[in-house]
Amino acid sequence: MLRQRVFTALVMAALFLAAMAFLPLPGLALFFALVVSLGAWEWAPLAGWRPAPARGLYVLLNLGVLAGLYVYCGLGQQPEPGDVQPILGLGCLWWSFLLLWVKGYPASAVLWGSVPARSIMGLLVMSFAWVAAVYLLTFPRGGILMVCMVLVVAAADIGAYFAGKTFGRHKLAAAVSPAKTWEGFWGGMASALLLAVVFWYLLPPQMAHVTLMAVIFVTLCTALASVVGDLAVSMVKRECGVKDSGSILPGHGGVLDRLDSICGAAPVFALGLLLAGW
Repeated sequence: MLRQRVFTALVMAALFLAAMAFLPLPGLALFFALVVSLGAWEWAPLAGWRPAPARGLYVLLNLGVLAGLYVYCGLGQQPEPGDVQPILGLGCLWWSFLLLWVKGYPASAVLWGSVPARSIMGLLVMSFAWVAAVYLLTFPRGGILMVCMVLVVAAADIGAYFAGKTFGRHKLAAAVSPAKTWEGFWGGMASALLLAVVFWYLLPPQMAHVTLMAVIFVTLCTALASVVGDLAVSMVKRECGVKDSGSILPGHGGVLDRLDSICGAAPVFALGLLLAGW
């Protein structure tokens, strides 16, 4: 199982890096939209859209939202920060609500447990992340920034896994994900902190005005948001009585099982870079 998991992760990483290296911005926006559409296909039954035609309709609805945001934010060219920042701010606010719902689960399910509420939840989770990812690519060195965001998510996940496995005693959110512990959480944050120091050390000379504290702040907030993303999707899956969102990725489950942390991290990372003066 571990070998299969590692092999799948390497294939996904190779596809991601190849797309970043060879596709122009519109192509990358379309590529990410297709990935998000796979996530929407897997979210649909979690929201109550179980027949295949209904799942397809939900995917089309998701694509319609992405197209509207693409035009509204001017992502086809160099967008103005003022056009995108409110969307990113709403995305961060949305994940703050999800954090409260995760903390209050199972009682919070009364607020989001209906089919309409879960349907809207899925659209917001994926559309905010897609806007943030495409917007990052319009930055100077946008591809490198995307890779940095993924590295933050990976560092938090790997650090949490090994710290939790070694030291885990106290449950982080027992009703949502019994395997996660506070020790694992802090191990993930420590890994992200070390990565932030590396990022700051590797900043190019023209970014000398960016302080170490700013890099640490953005990195830790991104890592925290990735944990919330993971827990929020786990909460919905637990409410629906399923372990994985799908089986398309051997050893990993579904696409949504890989996207959850990134969906939480992307809006926070993009907004953090704006506020840090990138």
